[in-house]
Amino acid sequence: MMPLATEATRLAMDSSELVSHLLTDLVIKAVIVLAAVAVLALGMAMLWRRAGKGGGRGRAGR
Repeated sequence: MMPLATEATRLAMDSSELVSHLLTDLVIKAVIVLAAVAVLALGMAMLWRRAGKGGGRGRAGR
């Protein structure tokens, strides 16, 4: 049987490792979502310009 202090230390280390994994997972998912939003925004901006609604030449400059 393990002493109580050793068991508590092991549990604390396990929970610390779990928190570390959860934070890493959160950061990875946040980066994926931000990248998807950036791609969506770029695509929408390109469509907006092609439709002639944005700045630049527009339909009159063709």
